Amino acid sequence: MRIVELTKDTMQNVLEDLLKRSPNSYGEFEGRVTEIIQNVKNDRDKAVFDYTRRFDGADIGAENIRVTEEEIQEAYEQVDKSLVEVIRKALVNIRSYHEKQRQYSWFDSKPDGTMLGQKVTPLSKVGVYVPGGKAVYPSSVLMNIVPAKAAGVEKIIMTTPPGKDGKINPSTLVAAHEAGADEVYKAGGAQAIAALAFGTESIPKVDKIVGPGNIYVALAKKAVYGHVSIDSVAGPSEILVLADETANPRFVAADLLSQAEHDEMASAILITTSRELAKEVSKEVDAFTAELSRKEIIQKSLDNYGYILIAENMEDAIDTVNEIASEHLEIVTKDPFQVMTKIKNAGAIFIGEYSSEPLGDYFAGPNHVLPTNGTAKFFSPLSVDDFIKKSSIIYYSREALEPIHEDIIKFATAEQLTAHANSIKVRFEK
Repeated sequence: MRIVELTKDTMQNVLEDLLKRSPNSYGEFEGRVTEIIQNVKNDRDKAVFDYTRRFDGADIGAENIRVTEEEIQEAYEQVDKSLVEVIRKALVNIRSYHEKQRQYSWFDSKPDGTMLGQKVTPLSKVGVYVPGGKAVYPSSVLMNIVPAKAAGVEKIIMTTPPGKDGKINPSTLVAAHEAGADEVYKAGGAQAIAALAFGTESIPKVDKIVGPGNIYVALAKKAVYGHVSIDSVAGPSEILVLADETANPRFVAADLLSQAEHDEMASAILITTSRELAKEVSKEVDAFTAELSRKEIIQKSLDNYGYILIAENMEDAIDTVNEIASEHLEIVTKDPFQVMTKIKNAGAIFIGEYSSEPLGDYFAGPNHVLPTNGTAKFFSPLSVDDFIKKSSIIYYSREALEPIHEDIIKFATAEQLTAHANSIKVRFEK
């Protein structure tokens, strides 16, 4: 991995490099995505089936687009029973964590005849997109469905691209069934997002679409936002490790590569105050890369978006961490909890040398759907909050309104909204 001294200039260069990975930087794909969305909107099922044949090589029609109970049972027969048990163990942790995020309606009444409050209502119908392609992600199935279930969503519709044989990966189907998906459809890419956003003869329209995907999926979600809600426009995966001389270089190298293997645009960055650690981590990275199964992807990721940045002191290192605002942040320092208190921007924070990023991906419980490309400065991980909506509750009796009604009339008149003023005035006509 390249080792670079951390300065204002190098930090700016790194930030500019990382921003190139944002879905907002891929305008040349937007025309194709817009065309797909428009065709699905106009031709509905026909367009979805045509694109599925074209992009996935699968012959899907109205009679087989929805996954059947028989297909789910067949998936259970194909998945190792030990993996099913692991999925169930992970579900216990993920459910437990997300159930603590539940919000409830509240009302506050006063003796003067007023009552104010907030009504919390789960969304009726949510679409969960699960990618296929370079890897299989049953863990993403769990992470997207569980918070929706915890929120009380009435119906969860999942879409995922089929293989050329017209089937869904068995472990994906098992995870969907275990997590509680109500319906699963064989559709992927921008066409699946369009189908969920507008509805077709086979796939129902939803209120919100969540889940990761490739650049076409990300741009499609961005394009349909407003017709439906979305979780975020996610970019490629990223990890940032903040370490000092106490860190184990072998652990750090392994953790950096755990994200670099996702795809060629993934980012892996180490920021350290130790020049010796930087050299050791670089050596370990090279050794691991040579023997890992996805070494071609890893090498491209490291060549394009991998950095080891040497900071003069921990304060500079922390400032850079907050500026990058990484999706995953590992803190491997002498006093990681003290460092953690100074972190403002990160999707998920892993503390200490035994809290590696894959622990969060699969098992600990917190959601692994996280803000990317610096959006951790203003976005949060996927949570129960993403699957609810809130309504304000307002009640005033005549006695409560009377002493303030002239104030409201004055306010409305100042804005030249006389109908507003009149709405209050007529209630106190003699």
